[in-house]
Amino acid sequence: MNLNPESLRYILGLKLRHHRLDHGWGLKELAKKTGMSVSYLSEIEKGRKYPKPDKLIQMAEALEISYDELVSPRVAEHLRPVRELVSSSFLREFPFHLFGIEPEQVVGLVTEVPAKAGALLSSFLEIGQSYDVRVEHFLFAALRSYQQLRGNYFEEIEEAAETFLDEKGWAQRTGLPSTDLQTVLERRYGFVIEESLLADFPELADLRSVFVDGQPRRLAINPRLLEPQRAFAMGRELGYLRLGHKLRSQTSGYVRVESFDQVINDFEAAYFSGAILLNQKSLVADLEALFDRPAWSSEVFEGLLAKYQTTPETFFYRLSQLLPRHFDFQSSFFVRFANAAGEPVFRLTKILNMSGLPIPLGMEPGEHYCRRWPGPAMLGKVRTGERVQLKAHAHRCHFVADDEEYLLFTLTRPLALTEASNTSISIGFRVDDNLRKRIAFCDDPAIVRSEVHTTCERCTLEGCEVRAADPVVDRAARRQEAREGALAALIKKAQA
Repeated sequence: MNLNPESLRYILGLKLRHHRLDHGWGLKELAKKTGMSVSYLSEIEKGRKYPKPDKLIQMAEALEISYDELVSPRVAEHLRPVRELVSSSFLREFPFHLFGIEPEQVVGLVTEVPAKAGALLSSFLEIGQSYDVRVEHFLFAALRSYQQLRGNYFEEIEEAAETFLDEKGWAQRTGLPSTDLQTVLERRYGFVIEESLLADFPELADLRSVFVDGQPRRLAINPRLLEPQRAFAMGRELGYLRLGHKLRSQTSGYVRVESFDQVINDFEAAYFSGAILLNQKSLVADLEALFDRPAWSSEVFEGLLAKYQTTPETFFYRLSQLLPRHFDFQSSFFVRFANAAGEPVFRLTKILNMSGLPIPLGMEPGEHYCRRWPGPAMLGKVRTGERVQLKAHAHRCHFVADDEEYLLFTLTRPLALTEASNTSISIGFRVDDNLRKRIAFCDDPAIVRSEVHTTCERCTLEGCEVRAADPVVDRAARRQEAREGALAALIKKAQA
């Protein structure tokens, strides 16, 4: 295995600490024997420094091992899982700095008690292999956590979007056509927009766009895109340019993930696109007017979508950014389901959970998402081969497992690039005093109410008419609870 300099520093630090403790020495003892300072040796053990050969020879002699043994990347068997961590792309690529820690601190934690840490890391490795968890899964999880820490609102990107709109004289506009954004890309940034290139590659038919760097820069646009999707793709390219992000994905959907910088730059470019297509000041004013209505109206809600000429997904995702910030709806979630018309399988394809609810992500393989959720419920009514019509719904969902109630807005639409497939997008907010104060129609009796769970296998609802599987996980949990109760009763009786 070829290791980079950073990994070699970590492995040297791990081995230095291991051999030092084998001798029963503290850092002071090793410092005396090597003539080096305690702070310098500590930096080496933390993986922050890699000494020159003469100092490595001094350390090896003090530890009574060969120079080759000290600098070799080989480690004792019980340290192997720790070595795998420090030499992994995960340690290099995971954005620890976003959470106020450094990779060296992580290494320090696992090397405090390496045998136990090794067992723990081996367990994680086995779980990861069982569930096909790759580094990109950790990177996307880190992005979601970062969004949650920031309340999914990034003021610096909002300001960049407002500056762009002001420069173009578009600050008062609602809905930017793709032609206007294409003109900026072509005239200001020298882009060439390729209208037919993607059609020559059927393997890439599901991609919305592909960026090709060079002179000139080119953007291949999928000719089957709807106008709002085309506008979003153009806005995303402008996001990379205006935010100065050179490290980026070439494609609209991920073909390959290389680093967290790539992931976050892609996210920020998409955020910029949504911010210029759905002007913050204008949309917040329109939402205030919507929420002041005493009764829910799907027509008015759909009218907002038409006014801003954007896709349901972009619109809902923009709500997930603005409503917590401007309306103080702190407990919220965004989910997207998709399925082939008439098929009983529903896929959860996107999620941002800032609610604390056990939104159905990461359940056991093969579990069935609750069919009472508004998204799957509406998609389940679509006949085989049918394309849904755009329709907005409001629901009050009582989450049985947590005894929490949420107001959900849901939109269904056909997928533009996948034949006979449809998707539903939902955004939900916890019903509390603030929500009732800010949304006048929150208690509208016309809004459908339903009891929901996570998956059928975990559901405690009796007599569910849309259940797709028996509640085997719930039954197993009840059996375990009964066994533990019986065991406690037996011990109590024996002691009496």
